[in-house]
Amino acid sequence: MPERKDEPGKGQMTVEEAGRKGGHIGGEHTRDKYGPEFYSEIGHKGGQRVRELIEEGKQSEGEGGQGQKR
Repeated sequence: MPERKDEPGKGQMTVEEAGRKGGHIGGEHTRDKYGPEFYSEIGHKGGQRVRELIEEGKQSEGEGGQGQKR
């Protein structure tokens, strides 16, 4: 667990805590600004991309290759 340094002029929050707090606040702001349709659209786009990648992989295997090696 991160230790807090009680130095003059410093806050009482660790970097981890600040990041978590900022992420939560940022998520609420995005939700309020764009609404649920925004997240639905992002999920749909992600699903389409996964489908494309799977299809590319199947075509690559069908051509005798083992796909791309990383």
